[in-house]
Amino acid sequence: MKSNLTFVSDISKKEFPLADKVSAKKIRNPILALIENDFPDFDKTKFLAIEELNMYREKYISNYLLVEIGELSNLEAKVIDSLSEDKLLVSGVEDELGARTVGQKVADQVAGFGGSWKFIILFGVFIMLWILANIYILLNKGFDPYPFILLNLILSCLAALQAPVIMMSQNRQEEKDRERAKKDYMINLKSELEIRMLHEKLDHLIMHQQEELIEIQKVQIEMMNDILSRIK
Repeated sequence: MKSNLTFVSDISKKEFPLADKVSAKKIRNPILALIENDFPDFDKTKFLAIEELNMYREKYISNYLLVEIGELSNLEAKVIDSLSEDKLLVSGVEDELGARTVGQKVADQVAGFGGSWKFIILFGVFIMLWILANIYILLNKGFDPYPFILLNLILSCLAALQAPVIMMSQNRQEEKDRERAKKDYMINLKSELEIRMLHEKLDHLIMHQQEELIEIQKVQIEMMNDILSRIK
């Protein structure tokens, strides 16, 4: 003898708690069409569990993405997985952004220092001391007399080395921006899909409450009829 607190799903023929019971009448037509496609005998007189309904909701969302976006990319697949597993997207993306190699760290530090006023001032002081030392202290007979060929060589080498390092840092920044853009897209897509699922759940709750109110009204009408019949 089966317990009164359970029911048997008309889809899987498995037993579920009675609280998870959902009538086919409460299911939106697009989702009901998916269920009927897999189970032709399923109609509005049948019942299924909320767990099974959620599975078809996810299937409906996947089909929607296929129609609107085309072939599902890794990003959309990750979003659907996060919906089914109820996990966050932000933490995983932030971990990917935080992973840097030693070369990338050095490039970021060099680019940060080379693009600061501190570097400009220090390098300007260095050039002035170099020129003054060769012209006035060493009387233009020092290690680098005018027109300062050694200084020009040093400046050329510094520019040749600094430019690719700064480009490495810029590439790193562009990579971070692309990852952030992907993260924003995934979060926005997940929010949209969760809102759709919330609408489905709210519709289910509203219809369930309406049925309960109708049943309560029927009971009240029966009680009123009993009272009237007794008065008569």
